[in-house]
Amino acid sequence: MERIKEIRTRVELKEHGLENVHSTDFPGSYEGYDDTWSQEKFEKNFRIEIGRLTADELEFDMIGVDAAIANAFRRILLAEVPTMAIEKVHIYNNTSIIQDEVLAHRLGLIPIKADPRLFEYKQDVDSDPTEEDTIQFELKVRCTRNQHVKDATDPDELYKDHKVTSKHLKWIPVGNQAQIFKEGDIRPVHDDILIAKLRPGQELDLKLFCVKGIGQDHAKFSPVATASYRLLPDITLLKPLTGELAVKLQRCFSPGVIELDIVDGEQKARVAHPRKDTCSREVFRHDDLKDLVKLTRVRDHFIFSVESTGILAPEVLVSQAIQVLMAKCRDVIRELDDKTV
Repeated sequence: MERIKEIRTRVELKEHGLENVHSTDFPGSYEGYDDTWSQEKFEKNFRIEIGRLTADELEFDMIGVDAAIANAFRRILLAEVPTMAIEKVHIYNNTSIIQDEVLAHRLGLIPIKADPRLFEYKQDVDSDPTEEDTIQFELKVRCTRNQHVKDATDPDELYKDHKVTSKHLKWIPVGNQAQIFKEGDIRPVHDDILIAKLRPGQELDLKLFCVKGIGQDHAKFSPVATASYRLLPDITLLKPLTGELAVKLQRCFSPGVIELDIVDGEQKARVAHPRKDTCSREVFRHDDLKDLVKLTRVRDHFIFSVESTGILAPEVLVSQAIQVLMAKCRDVIRELDDKTV
């Protein structure tokens, strides 16, 4: 029974591969286990624990779900939570060395600080922009020579406005947007994103139009810099390790995973923080250690790491992803109900 329990709850890391990678908790898979799904059982086992939260990053544990659900949640964060991004660029003048299409592509990848929940999807790509579906920016920059400097060689001293950055983007309110949003509510997330370099006489004169979209359509709409998960590591020492062997074991893992305690005047290895382990399997390279340690990962314990691009706070992105997943579930239920009628 212990072996069956381990197969059901752990993914085991071996020297040259993995074992127990497939989910087996389906009804009838094992005698003596009731694997029928029930909402009551799910609510009892499922939980989310927040580990770390900053302005742009969130780490949390999602416990009690199958890998399919965790991966669906990750994919939604990457590709189905909407944002606002530059979609069209009207180029009136571009005498820089950057081609028009390359310049437009660079502009599209600049994250725009605007809450997409306050805007609608543009229904017709050729229709005129409105305050409900479009944000407009203007970019007008002309490089000139600094007349007060003669002997310098540094371009920052020789020229004025020779570096075109995202701070040069000027928001142009559409319709009644000036009454809805304050100055600074709509802007690039970062002011120091380099767009182009100019020399005296060169200039840019552009109008930019932002619309609402999702990463599934184009990566520029993705709200996260990264969204990933890993299974919680679980490390078991099969026998006490002391002395030089304990020190050698500690060096095989990431800092903080293995700690050394002094027991009867001798160093003894102890698994302190398995969560910090990167599962490099370095320990399997040593013949005197590889049979003394067991490396596994908890099958239904996912450590999520979400890094926002700065458009929305990471906790808001997670909330939005949950709403998208719930909407998908409702659509499936509605389709099933329609087919059974």
